[in-house]
Amino acid sequence: MNRREMLATIGLMAAGSPLFATPAMTTTAKNTKPGLRIYDVTESGATGDGKTLDTAAINRTIDACTAAGGGTVYLPPGTYLSGMVILRSNVTLYLEAGATLLGSKNISDYSSQAGPPTNGDANQKHLIFARDAENVGVAGPGRIDGQGPLFWVPSGRKPVPPQEAWRDVATYDWKPLARPSPMLEFYNCKNLRIEDVRIENAPGWTLRPIHCDNVFIRGISIKNPVIGPNCDGIDPTCCHNVFISDCLIDTADDAICLKSENPYGEILRVSKNITITNCVLSSCCNGLKFGTATRGGFENVTFSNSVIFNDDVPLAARVISGIDLAIVDGGWMEGVVISNIRMQRVRTPIFIRRGNRTPRPDGTPGTVRGVMIENLHATGSMLTSSITGLPGFEVEDVTLSNIRIESDEGGSAAWVNRKIEEIPKSYPEARNFGRLPSYGLYCRHVTGLRLRNVEFKSVPPEARPAIFCDDVKDLDITGLRSQPIAGTQPVVKLIQSKQAFLSNCSAPAGTKTFLEVSGDQTEGVVLTGSNLLAAEQAVQSSLEVPKSAVTATGNISKS
Repeated sequence: MNRREMLATIGLMAAGSPLFATPAMTTTAKNTKPGLRIYDVTESGATGDGKTLDTAAINRTIDACTAAGGGTVYLPPGTYLSGMVILRSNVTLYLEAGATLLGSKNISDYSSQAGPPTNGDANQKHLIFARDAENVGVAGPGRIDGQGPLFWVPSGRKPVPPQEAWRDVATYDWKPLARPSPMLEFYNCKNLRIEDVRIENAPGWTLRPIHCDNVFIRGISIKNPVIGPNCDGIDPTCCHNVFISDCLIDTADDAICLKSENPYGEILRVSKNITITNCVLSSCCNGLKFGTATRGGFENVTFSNSVIFNDDVPLAARVISGIDLAIVDGGWMEGVVISNIRMQRVRTPIFIRRGNRTPRPDGTPGTVRGVMIENLHATGSMLTSSITGLPGFEVEDVTLSNIRIESDEGGSAAWVNRKIEEIPKSYPEARNFGRLPSYGLYCRHVTGLRLRNVEFKSVPPEARPAIFCDDVKDLDITGLRSQPIAGTQPVVKLIQSKQAFLSNCSAPAGTKTFLEVSGDQTEGVVLTGSNLLAAEQAVQSSLEVPKSAVTATGNISKS
């Protein structure tokens, strides 16, 4: 129940509406508005003075409410110091404007709930917890404050050299003590609603619905310090039918992170039917991320009409990847649609990765296929976007359309020929590959890649190709626009690529070579219907490339 609905309902009660029957009263908690099933926690002894521990009084009120058939547990204005609050079926915890649920700084005030590891990033202690509950929620314009900074201490690490700032992360300056995490945990619940509340200063992960069905998260704001270790925003895990909308998330770790694992030990479910829209996200890790962990599947996910940004802050405090789609633990991803996304000062706009950190029983990695990203505009990026699989285990069926990325990196020609390690066991982050050999998009071990109406720019002097493809099959590049390259590198560089079709492209002024092709396995490369008047030569092929492997025809060129 949101505030408008509550006020309207109270108005009906005040008018003597016959729609509401008075429930039986209890001896442990008083329903102060009997016609509405609204239980005021102060009637159970909660003080709201910010000093007295109100945990028992709040939980008594919840128990009385659910015993009476359900309703709203109401926190009037005040500060309610609390340990773990356990929600029950048919109960909405409503925080009025001016009400704060303040997490205790004493870890012993949080009772343990069996399941996750005792001392993991996500553990057994929480400020708000529900398990096996139905029709449960948290709502209202009030505030939930976990006092997160009280649970962190300096890590004592050495300062990072300025030239390495692009790969640094602000949270590495701090390490956690024993802490409640996630601050809000909902396990195996149905019809879960979290609406309108302000959630601040989480000691660890902020909000995790895990193994839940029909989850509605609407209009909430999450604000955590950018230095907080592991302070994710929202982590839907193995959930079905999830709707996240109109949220503002400003946190230290991943803003929204979809996971596939089950520390409670029951059946691992697919994360599926998830819609995320109309959100503003900021962090010093990732905007929207899949994993880790990625032990099971992700199906039918959409992300749309959202902003991922940083203010003009140091590089270590900026988003690492705006979109991070990574399968590295044997799971699978299929059916992901991302559209209408604006990014500002995000280090890496797009990172798609198929790794093998935790293999399947037969030793093979999971799968990544069926990804569509369209209408994305990014400015102020610092690292090249990438799509990478592993040898023999490609990323499959990816479409990028109407993409415009402007980089502040300004890369060197020396980076073009540097060896890019496969690192199949690594934790998946875009910065792990280091400086990449192209400034717009780097692709390796991909099958079925569509690039339509893409534009890449970088601050001059930029000496790398716009697009670099290594072991890419079934490639279609249509409508590529890019900027002049300082030096002799081509606009597009293909290595060991097969069935590549380039059309309606344009060579920027001063281009030496538009397309460079190498590798003895190259075949079926066609360049056609493009404006190459500004290029000294259309195609350059290495000696090992079969003569019949490349065709350039129907282009407008100098020759």
